[in-house]
Amino acid sequence: MNKNQNYPKISVITPSYNQAEFLEKTILSILNQNYPNLEFIIMDGGSTDGSVEVIKKYEKYIAYWVSAKDDGQTAAINAGFKKATGDWVTFQNSDDVFAPNALLNVAKAIRNHPEDSVFYGHLLMIDGDDRVFEHKKQIPFWMQAQVYEGMQVFNQCMIFKRDLLTKYGYFDENYRFAFDYEICTRWGTHSEIKFRLVNDFWGCFRQHELAKSSTIFTVGLSEHEQIKHKYAQTIRPSFPERMLQKVIRLRKFVLFLTSGDLAYFFYRLRFTPKA
Repeated sequence: MNKNQNYPKISVITPSYNQAEFLEKTILSILNQNYPNLEFIIMDGGSTDGSVEVIKKYEKYIAYWVSAKDDGQTAAINAGFKKATGDWVTFQNSDDVFAPNALLNVAKAIRNHPEDSVFYGHLLMIDGDDRVFEHKKQIPFWMQAQVYEGMQVFNQCMIFKRDLLTKYGYFDENYRFAFDYEICTRWGTHSEIKFRLVNDFWGCFRQHELAKSSTIFTVGLSEHEQIKHKYAQTIRPSFPERMLQKVIRLRKFVLFLTSGDLAYFFYRLRFTPKA
């Protein structure tokens, strides 16, 4: 028996554009997973900063790559998904990284819960020098929290069945930042799509001066509000919205309390905006 048959085929897409400073770290974080059934695809938008030279350094380990002008990050990811042949797909931006053994741990969860469609985990926030400055734990997915609080799934540590894209549509290319929030919310409207939390830190989101995310507080928040308004029309809150925010926080408190991790709940309060 081919040993790869014990591991679901995972396709990882990396969209890239002028991120040569961090791209090699992203590539190595994927290749060093030593995952035996990996398909790695890089969609570069025509970088001029040395990114192509970095890609060529590892091209014998890359299933497919291209460097050409595209219509932006969301379009590049979609194009990569359309090239992918894995039963499971994910994407990792060219300045973010996977934690060691992330894909092996995910594969184990997939084998244990084959009925689920989306797997996600906890996130580490890192700076340009790979220093961890914040950690974010997630709890089981709840659609009302997804709509009225915000993203319950981090794209840096999310993987899903490829056929979700053909059945329910690809990432919405009208969004520059919040396309991941939109598609998870879209999936959440379908009861047959099951989300599964993998209780592990397996993705790292890098914040640095040149990151596209540095402008998220202008364009990104506007997109988020558009998506929230769209789905709030069909996902009605169980309580008045102001009360719902307290219910969402109480739910987190109870879940972390019952899991023996109440210290984390109070840790997160330091990052919660004051009402």
